[in-house]
Amino acid sequence: MHTPHSPHSGMGIASFITAVGGALLMLGLIVVAGVIETTTPGGMEETSMSAILVGLGLMCTALMQLVAFGLGVAGAFQADRRRVFAILGLVISIGSMLGVVLLMIIGSLS
Repeated sequence: MHTPHSPHSGMGIASFITAVGGALLMLGLIVVAGVIETTTPGGMEETSMSAILVGLGLMCTALMQLVAFGLGVAGAFQADRRRVFAILGLVISIGSMLGVVLLMIIGSLS
């Protein structure tokens, strides 16, 4: 168990920063994709450079969230360290990935 003066987990802090950064980038890319889709006559072509770059960016942010998840798990199991940032990193990374999966399901239904 940690004492009141035990330091925060370094991996937990890294997990939190990576998860927040990845979630913000993911949100920004989703907004960019929506703007491109609505402003392009006939919608965005799947083979256009903008669609490819947005898709590549979303894959990179998904990889960031997986890294944040791994760091969060490792930080949560560190002995004699505070776990708050590790748990926050886990929650944010899982939440953002579930949000993207939900958006993909909604998009495929419409």
